[in-house]
Amino acid sequence: MSQLAKLNIKTATRAAKLPASEQRKRKLLAALDEQVLVAQAAISGETYEVTRKVWAKNEAGESVLIDRVRKVRPWFFEQDGGWYVQCRYGNKVLPLGDGNAVQVKALKDVTGVLAAFKAAATAGELDEAISTAVERKKPK
Repeated sequence: MSQLAKLNIKTATRAAKLPASEQRKRKLLAALDEQVLVAQAAISGETYEVTRKVWAKNEAGESVLIDRVRKVRPWFFEQDGGWYVQCRYGNKVLPLGDGNAVQVKALKDVTGVLAAFKAAATAGELDEAISTAVERKKPK
């Protein structure tokens, strides 16, 4: 008896990837979840840090896996006696109607704005803004 005859062989097709707009939406939602954690840490007076594994050379010249702290920049800042919250995709600020930021009075209100951004992204309200942000400008 051959080895292949012992296996359960079926015909299968691999599912297609998600459309680019859905991938971008998921990336934005993941970033918004991270920003909620940044805001909660700022409210409690702590700093939010993320560690990631990177390969580096040690003293003996061997490649080893080490933990490195990744910087997470907040999408909110204090100015004019209040706090401004921006929605970003990568390093680009997304336009929000007539402006690009939402003003709140206190730091504790930032998480509510981030939740509203998440709801808007889930509903597809930010899809057009994301697609404009990822467009590359043609060189002159």
